[in-house]
Amino acid sequence: MFTGKNIVHSDVVTKATKDALIRRGVTLEDIAKIVYEMQVPYNEGLDLAECVDSVEKVLGKRELQHAILVGIELDELCEQGKLSAPLQQIVESDEGLFGVDETIALGAVFTYGSIAVTTFGHLDKNKIGIINELDTKKGNGVHTFLDDLVASVASCAASRLAHRKRDLDEAGLTYLDVRPKYEK
Repeated sequence: MFTGKNIVHSDVVTKATKDALIRRGVTLEDIAKIVYEMQVPYNEGLDLAECVDSVEKVLGKRELQHAILVGIELDELCEQGKLSAPLQQIVESDEGLFGVDETIALGAVFTYGSIAVTTFGHLDKNKIGIINELDTKKGNGVHTFLDDLVASVASCAASRLAHRKRDLDEAGLTYLDVRPKYEK
């Protein structure tokens, strides 16, 4: 029986997720820039505002929120030296065979289908934009989980736009036709 006790309201989880990203130095625009780079070749008239909107929508999904909150928490606990050995050393060094960081991020990507999955693989390998900055910050915090989580959000937001493009194509429209709603 559902009693509603101990349930965290969606608005609280969404705010906590966005706050955690900001606390770790990642803005929605940072993620949107990756989405833009991935999608602009395929979407006439796509602008950054549309990409920010897509990132916002993706961050409203519980699967992504939970993955982000867990991953950031683990990165922060590692920075504080609060993980048990040998996990502390594995996360701290972002050991190549660890894979749990990618597994959590990839699990969240499945929400947005095969386009998101293949985009995630591309971003994980090529480290575009802030993903590269997070991945290469040596001595400036632990981002073992965060770089993959940002790739996850960007992949989902790009997939969302790809599906939206299909809807626009079927209606005989492009992003140029719908842009005014984002410029206000």
